[in-house]
Amino acid sequence: MAIDLEAEYNNRARVPGHPAIIASWAREAAAFRAEAQAGGAARLGVAYGPSPRQTLDLFGTSREGAPLAVFFHGGYWQALDPSFFSHMAKGANAHGLAMAVAGYDLCPEVRVGAIIDEARRACAFLWRNYRRRLVVAGHSAGGHLAACLVATDWSMVGPDLPADLVPAGLAISGLFDLTPLIATSINDRLHLDEDEACAASPLFWEVAPGRALEAWVGGAESGEYLRQSRAIVEAWGRRGVATRFAEVNGADHFTMIAGLADRASAMTAALIALAGRAPPPPGAQSRPGAPH
Repeated sequence: MAIDLEAEYNNRARVPGHPAIIASWAREAAAFRAEAQAGGAARLGVAYGPSPRQTLDLFGTSREGAPLAVFFHGGYWQALDPSFFSHMAKGANAHGLAMAVAGYDLCPEVRVGAIIDEARRACAFLWRNYRRRLVVAGHSAGGHLAACLVATDWSMVGPDLPADLVPAGLAISGLFDLTPLIATSINDRLHLDEDEACAASPLFWEVAPGRALEAWVGGAESGEYLRQSRAIVEAWGRRGVATRFAEVNGADHFTMIAGLADRASAMTAALIALAGRAPPPPGAQSRPGAPH
């Protein structure tokens, strides 16, 4: 039987209650931002590139020697922005890990490949300003970006960047093979063809042994989302990557990210453990204005 790809990948149609969930993200994010700003633990709208969407919101204080965490939001590369996701830093901050919540330009104004490059630019900016390796997390399209960043050879992005700038990532409800999207309404704004979709799919990329990726997905998500997370765990595991698949019972595509805002959740514990794989550079010191 042929798979109904539109039904499998149209998450908003699959979860009729998504508007209320997205509205709750906005409220919780605004409350967390206000709290962080009042405590002097936030830097908002830090530009890492030339467009208005190429900004970072930085939250929290990093313990000595800790890396920085970076969160990339979802929205199928065509919706939302960091203001909905500030509270994703809450769990990490509670464990002494500062987090940058990153924005990026959206399709169709740019292509998916350009968004990957913007995510790399954001990470390079953080290294150049704070001299800390990074652990990345992302949801949905952001999970795709997290995998892309773990697979990146950073010495090819810039000669001043360590090759293992992003040694570990947490991909939540991620997409790692973009080719199934070509036949769906999601592609109305992405404009992917077969070659471009393959080139932007980290499932098919080479990745250096010793990197780590965890793929988390909700038990109430579609079979295709479950398949995608299992596929990258299996494929990258064969290439020497430390991988782990985790399924959260009862969680749908929109409720999956709640764990990042909870200091006691298994998801936050996983992020903190992944951060332990990102050693500080020798002799690194906090720089003025950095999370410290």
